[in-house]
Amino acid sequence: MSLLTSLIKASTQFQQAMEKKQPAASGNASPKPTAPEVPASATDDRFTLSERASFETGRPKSSRLQMAEYKQTVGQDLAYMRETLRHKLAEYKLSPATSVEVSKNDDGKISVGGGIPEESRSRIEQDLNNSKPFGEAFSRLSASEPTLHFVDNALKLNKAYGVNNSLLDTLVSENQQFNGLQDLAHRYDSLRRTINTDQATNYADRKNFALSLNARA
Repeated sequence: MSLLTSLIKASTQFQQAMEKKQPAASGNASPKPTAPEVPASATDDRFTLSERASFETGRPKSSRLQMAEYKQTVGQDLAYMRETLRHKLAEYKLSPATSVEVSKNDDGKISVGGGIPEESRSRIEQDLNNSKPFGEAFSRLSASEPTLHFVDNALKLNKAYGVNNSLLDTLVSENQQFNGLQDLAHRYDSLRRTINTDQATNYADRKNFALSLNARA
């Protein structure tokens, strides 16, 4: 029951209670005019589902995207990877300011680059490949970070210049339940495999994805 409907009902009950308290003689008095019906609004219970659907249809599909939530998800994985690398640099007595590049080689193994001595680099690589959480975080980022980059840029262009991005509209599902970041990443990856557009090819392929991190940042 909407707030407006509740108020109308309470007002009617109060009016009936007051009339019962009046003397019986007042029963001959002319009845009070009925209050006019209040027009239905978008928040009223009488606002039908079809009307709500029409309202939602008028909004751009991209408005359903939860950008703050997507950025938080990516940020959590980045923070975990940075913290892990920071501990590894400390463990092998390397400078905390060392920049580290993380990628995957042709065999699908974690590969580490940057200004790290070969012996330490090899041992860090082995440790990271033995860490399931680190591997999972990297796999998520290799899919979600390029997708987030594309979506964020497309929305900024749309807001600044009113430019509609047809590829972005294709990524967004009519069912909000399937608009999570991993859902978008999966569809984005599939689209990039089937179409050849400047919009799609400007971003790194998941297989060639690499991250350059400063563990002290």
